[in-house]
Amino acid sequence: MIRINPDHFSRCRAVLFLLLFLIWSAQANSLEALGAPEYTADITVGCLYPMSGRAGVLGRDSVVGIRLALKFLEQRGAPDLPRLRVLLGDTKSKRSTAVTIAERFVHEEGATFLCGVVNSSVAIQVTEIAASANAFFIGTDHASSRLTDEFFHDRYFRVTNDTRQSMTAGALFVRDYFDDHLKKKPLRISYLGPDYEYGYQVWADFREALNKLGVDYEIAGTLWPRLSEPDYSHYINELIRQKPDLVVNSLWGGDFVAFVTQATDTRLFDVSRFANFEKGGDYEIFAHLGDRMPLGLLLASRHHNNWPETDFNRWFVQEFQRQAGYYPSSGAQGAFTGILAIAEAARQVSGDYGNLEGIERAFENLSLTTPEDPPGFQSSMDPVTHQIRQVMAIGETVEDPRYPPAKVMLGNWQIYYPSDYEQVHSARE
Repeated sequence: MIRINPDHFSRCRAVLFLLLFLIWSAQANSLEALGAPEYTADITVGCLYPMSGRAGVLGRDSVVGIRLALKFLEQRGAPDLPRLRVLLGDTKSKRSTAVTIAERFVHEEGATFLCGVVNSSVAIQVTEIAASANAFFIGTDHASSRLTDEFFHDRYFRVTNDTRQSMTAGALFVRDYFDDHLKKKPLRISYLGPDYEYGYQVWADFREALNKLGVDYEIAGTLWPRLSEPDYSHYINELIRQKPDLVVNSLWGGDFVAFVTQATDTRLFDVSRFANFEKGGDYEIFAHLGDRMPLGLLLASRHHNNWPETDFNRWFVQEFQRQAGYYPSSGAQGAFTGILAIAEAARQVSGDYGNLEGIERAFENLSLTTPEDPPGFQSSMDPVTHQIRQVMAIGETVEDPRYPPAKVMLGNWQIYYPSDYEQVHSARE
């Protein structure tokens, strides 16, 4: 018989637990770093994205976009470009996690820039940390217009379209697309959006633009499913019951995939026109749904693989596909642009990277060519709102097998320039 000394067993178990804790602690405290090593970097950038869950694809695509941006900058070979060290943190789409990571970036890692963030409610928390630390926050994928209004601070800059821009373009589209209907009677609109900051702001910005354009409409109903809702059947049935002329939806990512998947088994797309002017036209939606993606939906996104047909956009899409093995979602282009914007603004201080006021002024006057810029147009920063001015493209789902596994892409484009939507209302009132 083998006898086991209880004291010896307890000591072994304690040592085992300590080793497991140390391994877990090391993993929890490690950060993936891209670009220049810490000892040679001129600037440290801390990027925050969800890497798992329904929003995880946007985070993972953003990381590939960052890698492409660093490669693009390296290939330029310009001697006056700063050497960037980019740290990556997984927010898990949780505010508490994002806050912890953001504070570590600025207080422990010496980051003077925060970037990224997909969820608008998370971005509001991060922008407050940046403001208190006197750091920059470069928004690449969240969209609530409150970030450049109520929560504005001098070192927040957004490099993708916000909800005010996209929903103003959406209101212009509604006015144009439903012109014949509106000459006869008001347009009945139902709205369905996620029950948090982003969904509320989309609806507010859309109604504001419709009112300023003088579009005659009636609200058939508003519905607010929670984030990551598993079953949309109740909401879909209610939309069918409301009988609107137009359903405006602002779900995104996996939530939009789940909604469309469930709605295709109903009459919803047959009885009402359906639109999503924010993220519904993202490639990840088309790739996931394949031949189950309905035709005739009216959608937009912040980047399109098949528009504009420029050399830069073709390079970006093809190089992403070569690196990742699949085509990019819009988050990738936002992250790519964010890194390029940081490098370009910092370049203008001629090596004095501690001159944060100079970098701030450079950002306010920033002009930058991005993959989503059509020929003859260059993105530029609004110096007052710190919101980038870009072209909005709204399309209709049509058959297009060029970007497998997607079988459907957007076509029949309506294009709106900043001068179009800025005539509706100024960027700050």
